[in-house]
Amino acid sequence: MTDRITPTQPRLMIRPIELRDSAEVCILTRQLGYDRSVDEIVHWIHSLKDRISSQAAFVANLGDEVVGWIEINIEHRLQSAPCALIGGLVVKDGFRNQRIGLRLCECAELWSWEAGVAAVRVTSRSTRLDAHRFYLNNGYSLTKISHIFEKQRPE
Repeated sequence: MTDRITPTQPRLMIRPIELRDSAEVCILTRQLGYDRSVDEIVHWIHSLKDRISSQAAFVANLGDEVVGWIEINIEHRLQSAPCALIGGLVVKDGFRNQRIGLRLCECAELWSWEAGVAAVRVTSRSTRLDAHRFYLNNGYSLTKISHIFEKQRPE
């Protein structure tokens, strides 16, 4: 499979997320289905420096445009060896199926391997069938089906 990005388009660059990306990352986060404000994104990016050894985020740029992002963190569990968990991945509408998501995953995977973990995991909502196909087609295997239970803090 070849990249659909043509030579006349700007070159795809994957780099660490920066504060200047906040507005575009906010728009992409909404495309993913989460309502986060620009201020919340700014705060998250700013506080990332406090978690730099256990969490990272990268953006995909075409020219000056942010067309995707990925967030990954190291999970430390009592019952199992540490692993990396992709917390989110989104590629902008109109830019999908051009290997941008793959490049973002490769960057997150490299960060994970360099952090010393043996596995990268990702969870994906059961209704996101395109995402499931994407991960299966790019080296991930389905190892578990689970339910997530959540309890809200009382007011």
